[in-house]
Amino acid sequence: MPPRFQERVWGRIERQYAAAPVSLWTLLLQWFSSSAARPAFALAYAVILLMAGATGGALRAQHQNARIEQMAQARYVQSVDPYQK
Repeated sequence: MPPRFQERVWGRIERQYAAAPVSLWTLLLQWFSSSAARPAFALAYAVILLMAGATGGALRAQHQNARIEQMAQARYVQSVDPYQK
């Protein structure tokens, strides 16, 4: 192999990484992985995600319960008066 072959290969690799455009997704992923390595932030993320999931589930259940209650009311009215729409 030519002299300093390995050094030139690593130099080209470094130049490609430096020239590559950094996407927003990559930056967010790097920020998240560096901050999630700290226990306090990781716990905060977990609590926030659990609260968001519980809130979303409660809102969905409330919506479903309201819909079921409306259907039950309509069925009751139809059972009392079958000609009622």
